[in-house]
Amino acid sequence: MTKAAELAKMGEVLTNSQIGGRRNIIINGAMQVAQRGTSTTLAHDGTTDGYSPDRFRFTMGGTHEQLDGTVAQVADHPTSANGKSLKWTTGTAESSYDADEYVYIVQKIEAQNLQHLQYGNSNAEAITISFYVKSSITGTYAFGLYKEDSTARIFNKTYTIDSANTWEKKTLTFVGDTDSGGGIVNDTGTGLYVSWHLSAGTNAKGGGSVGAWKNYSGLTDWADGQATNAIMTTASATFQITECQLEVGEQATPFEHRSFGEELALCQRYYYTGGDSGNLLYWFFNVTSGSSYYQTIFNPVAMRTGPTVTIENEAHNNFDGINVWKQQVGSWGYYDNATATGRGGFGFSFKADAEL
Repeated sequence: MTKAAELAKMGEVLTNSQIGGRRNIIINGAMQVAQRGTSTTLAHDGTTDGYSPDRFRFTMGGTHEQLDGTVAQVADHPTSANGKSLKWTTGTAESSYDADEYVYIVQKIEAQNLQHLQYGNSNAEAITISFYVKSSITGTYAFGLYKEDSTARIFNKTYTIDSANTWEKKTLTFVGDTDSGGGIVNDTGTGLYVSWHLSAGTNAKGGGSVGAWKNYSGLTDWADGQATNAIMTTASATFQITECQLEVGEQATPFEHRSFGEELALCQRYYYTGGDSGNLLYWFFNVTSGSSYYQTIFNPVAMRTGPTVTIENEAHNNFDGINVWKQQVGSWGYYDNATATGRGGFGFSFKADAEL
């Protein structure tokens, strides 16, 4: 083969393997960003879903009677001494696993970020998920893609954790959805659920969604293929993932490392905070009793939608309380009413949430 032919072939390989440009559809796949804190406690009778790290939502479905535990960003990584991963640790285990119970980790992908997949026609692209996983419980686990809008569609595949407490890399390829109902609406809503299943009772599997796209027919399709529930029935059991990458094509390419600043900005489209209990945002000025004082907070990036803003840790001097208004993708406002004339002020922290 001539040198020119060799170079042409190399270019073809690089193009086909999707190495150029931005490849990873998943945000925060290296688990670097954790704006809500590095650990969230969940329990059957309290908080049953939460994010830690950002964009990865841990959900306990059904009527668990005993289950509790923590989901956390931890300093444990398969290839880097300083890398991060998402880790679930079971606290109180379920004594038995009921039919309606299920647990999964999901990242919801914004629909307008998936238009290049061309789902719903004959040009639909195959996509490949790759990730590292480590668990104290071996066995067969389900991983699924689910589209909720228009015609709801689902496709599950399975993978096996072979060795306990050992990092293993897994790769699964999903053919594109060519069905006429497979189209993804071009909007700011949810395009795909990308789900790692940790457990599933009999009501949450057996619907025939393993191995091909199908119309979603209910809960039995949700975690089809999940063969073990032992993580949830074993105290101190663990499940970890990191370097999660979803990309176009039938090959898994090396993990795309983005800078912390890039990853943070991508996460802030869906959630960001200002201040905390020990570092409030403060304003002091001369006020007139009965007057309202307005301020605008500019979002660090354009958010997916006008955020739901939660005000916390309020402190007031000659004011009655903060009211949120005009939540927009670029900014939101608030106002406070003065209760006396003179030197006044207030402080607070906030959370702005536009998650899917």
